[in-house]
Amino acid sequence: VKHVILWQLKDELQKAEVKAGIKAGLESLAGKIPGLIDIKVAVNPLASSNADVMLDSSFENEEALKGYAVHPEHVAVADGKVRPYQNQGSAWIFRTDKNVAKPVHFADDTEKSKKNQKK
Repeated sequence: VKHVILWQLKDELQKAEVKAGIKAGLESLAGKIPGLIDIKVAVNPLASSNADVMLDSSFENEEALKGYAVHPEHVAVADGKVRPYQNQGSAWIFRTDKNVAKPVHFADDTEKSKKNQKK
């Protein structure tokens, strides 16, 4: 299962420092969370990109991804290094069995979508 997130950071930030913290924090989870196969963070997009940071992670299966979401070390990184600085984020999660991407879940972590979900 692939889990890809694109984040836009808040405009007023010292983005280089924030990006470095996000990258170091998330990549430090490698080897610490059961079922997490690979985790990479890209922080240097081309100027034409509309995102500042990309998380690209792979999991053994959906259960491993669910465990990652609530794992204390992941939650600490997300709450300390990502969420306080993000303006907007979108996730695309899909299966990669037999080299065919099959969508599993799409989540948009913007304030607008959170408000719409409450309605």
